[in-house]
Amino acid sequence: MSTSHWFRHRLWRRSIRFLGIIVALCLLGALATLGVRSLLTSVGSAKHTRYEPVDVPPQEVSRLDGEESVAGSIWSRHSMCGICGLVGDSDPVLLDRMLDRLVHRGPDDEGTHHDAGVALAVRRLRVIDPAGGHQPVRNETGSVWAVLNGEIYNYRELREELTQKGHSFQSACDTEVLVHLYEEEGPEAVYRLRGMFAYAIWDRERDLVLLVRDRLGIKPLYYSVQPGKAGAGHRVLFSSELPSLLEGLPDWTIRPQAIADFLSLLYVPGPDTIVEGVYQLRPGEALKIVRGRLEFWRYYRPEEEALSQVEAPRGDQRERFLNTLRDSVQAHLVSDVPLGLFLSGGLDSASILACMRETIPGSIKTFSIGYDAPEDQSYNELKAARLLATHFGTDHTEAVLRPDAVSLLPRVVAGMGEPFADSSAIPTYLVSEVARKSVTVALSGIGGDELFGGYPRYLGLRAAARYAALPVAMRSWIASRAASCLQDGSGGRDVRGRIKRFLLDGYRPLDEQYLRWTTFQPAGWDAPLFADGLRCAVADSSALRNVRSLFGQWPSHEPADRAMGVDLQTYLPDDLLRMGDRMSMVHSLELRVPFCDHHLLAFACSLPAATRLQGWKLKGFMRSALQGVLPESIISGPKRGFMLPIGRWLREDLREMSRDLLSDEAIRRRGYVNPAYVQWLLAEHDSGRRNFTDQLYALMVLELWHRQVAQPVSCRTMGVGVA
Repeated sequence: MSTSHWFRHRLWRRSIRFLGIIVALCLLGALATLGVRSLLTSVGSAKHTRYEPVDVPPQEVSRLDGEESVAGSIWSRHSMCGICGLVGDSDPVLLDRMLDRLVHRGPDDEGTHHDAGVALAVRRLRVIDPAGGHQPVRNETGSVWAVLNGEIYNYRELREELTQKGHSFQSACDTEVLVHLYEEEGPEAVYRLRGMFAYAIWDRERDLVLLVRDRLGIKPLYYSVQPGKAGAGHRVLFSSELPSLLEGLPDWTIRPQAIADFLSLLYVPGPDTIVEGVYQLRPGEALKIVRGRLEFWRYYRPEEEALSQVEAPRGDQRERFLNTLRDSVQAHLVSDVPLGLFLSGGLDSASILACMRETIPGSIKTFSIGYDAPEDQSYNELKAARLLATHFGTDHTEAVLRPDAVSLLPRVVAGMGEPFADSSAIPTYLVSEVARKSVTVALSGIGGDELFGGYPRYLGLRAAARYAALPVAMRSWIASRAASCLQDGSGGRDVRGRIKRFLLDGYRPLDEQYLRWTTFQPAGWDAPLFADGLRCAVADSSALRNVRSLFGQWPSHEPADRAMGVDLQTYLPDDLLRMGDRMSMVHSLELRVPFCDHHLLAFACSLPAATRLQGWKLKGFMRSALQGVLPESIISGPKRGFMLPIGRWLREDLREMSRDLLSDEAIRRRGYVNPAYVQWLLAEHDSGRRNFTDQLYALMVLELWHRQVAQPVSCRTMGVGVA
């Protein structure tokens, strides 16, 4: 066989093989059209509690006229740990106002410390050392003070080490360990910590304030740098939540680019926020304020973690995974108060439950949420969760989400504190509310998808790299067939729309294809949607440029590896962890995430995508490793996600609210988007001709955020307006 003939033969075989993948994708689209439902059934019995949520009074939704807000009642009603402070100022009245906005994060205790131009404050939920542990905490001489939001899981080992070095302790809390560890090691003490944390340290002798956020961004920390009084250096405000920080910024304005980013991603990506001049510390970042000078320091980068890892021998991978997961779960069980688990029925929470059962011989409280309506069963995880509860013998509580749960939306928006349109926040809010009736701490499976390959986009990008190698003529033929046989979708979570976009966009660079998977708007959406003043902001999206940069920086040539790396630095902290923190904290519930332990991340980074997606399966490695640990129906079960049937609800239970929030008057008042186009979106969605769920829901959340959280702001002040 000649070389050219051999090459053509090999190319044809690859083309045929890939064509099979395309056919499978098209079949998936057809199945999505039919609405395939889960066949999981529950077996046996365990202790189950059924929780039916009460109705929320309709007056919770503030109307446009008068701009009334229920935010104040929500903040005061939920009386967990939150920190705030001032540098270059120690205004006690301002500090009290900032602290009042954090009362829901810490109902058990509060404390403040004022010094020369520095003020620290904390609201505390007692989890470790309930009787003691008052914050702020100081060293023996009072020269070092600290406030901490979160938990340091290895504090007992560190305490023993520090005691041997001569440090004395007045309490059993982890914040005091942080103070003495800082005395020994300075800012580098953060390298010794295992946990989720955001903390502030005031070192009077060095005239240094240190702000630190944990490696993966589990706990939040916002800051703003303002000109100092009479030109005396900088004035820095910081807080665990945006509304608290805004108490010190009476003249704040909205950043137009953030509106465009929010409508694309459904969240405002860090380190920016929706407010001009207000930022978040990035995951793994610290800010040193030394004699008025600001120094930023990235002490942890996931891409460096990935670069340093050596792939474990295949024979050791399963045992290493199970041991590392067990170790992480064990560390996250440290608590002096009742503790439980959010049980979804998926691999992540199921594997955590298996590890908990190995450690806890007695009762384990688990909490799940799902649906009763027959038309919502494709979203429902209650059967799978019930099966796991029976298998592991847990004390199980179920919350049933009915369509009238959309009345919770104003509370959810107020609880988030910033625009956030991932509808999973609603069930997260509700399951947190239910769990808080029984426990103070709950574990969650957040992070497992990003570490071990749980999203369809990872397979899609692997397939895209192979698709790009096909002859142009074959790609054109496949794309034309896809265009005719797959119903047009709106993008976002629409399966058919994503498959179609994948096939039609096969010529695009992989970083652009990643964006097509992770943004929630169809092609060309910006032209008719945005008002003239925002179009330039859309075209100059720093957030999307940052995603492209991160995609290129990840130390792997495999597209799926890169996508997981980008998700670790964007979607995980800015969507999932932000949502988990706010929706649990609003109920004074501490949420812990064992899959976000940096030791487990290091192990995951040692596995290439081909291993994590073993056999072209989402979480293929994890499914294989958990054989014999979990029931087979859970291991082989489909991924559902924490999704809501918002699209249907927009035509039914949410219809009246959507018409109020997206009225011509409301849209024109904000000036972000064109009212006529929004009315077209509503009409098309209402008729069933198109699916604009994500776009409409995001616009509703944005308007609610204005009414619930933000003060009325002039559109002209923001530099936008409808022509």
